Amino acid sequence: MSEETAAREPVQEPAAASILIQRHIEWSDTDASGAYHNTAIPRLMEAAETTLLDRLGFLEDVYGRLPRAHIEVDFLRPLWHRDLVDVGLAVAAVGRTSITYEVEVHRGDELCARGRSVAVLLDRAGGAPVRWPEEYRRLLTSSGPQRPERLTVE
Repeated sequence: MSEETAAREPVQEPAAASILIQRHIEWSDTDASGAYHNTAIPRLMEAAETTLLDRLGFLEDVYGRLPRAHIEVDFLRPLWHRDLVDVGLAVAAVGRTSITYEVEVHRGDELCARGRSVAVLLDRAGGAPVRWPEEYRRLLTSSGPQRPERLTVE
């Protein structure tokens, strides 16, 4: 590659860690109307977060000391019992002690919910906020899309 060609090529910034998982909307996720309950999306967010941190290799170290500080969800379309959904979760920001995730929940091509979640890393369960270790920060901010976790539907 010539120097001129190299100068024109865009520099690829490392992508933040992200993951896609598939889940069914379960009976316990629905309310009396048969549509998903407002607690279903935060549960799906946590399932995706758990899978992501496991793929990055440090789930066991932070499990139990990464509580939610903020959750917001926009419910855009109803989901029903046994709907198969794709839950896409991406690291949006890593602060000194916090992490912000963005999530989208799709049924097929239809966006049904989107949200944000902020968690804070603690030194121990119920303890005080602690700075993210540099290795974890690097993994969270530059690991890109992780291998998805898809359900086998027969």
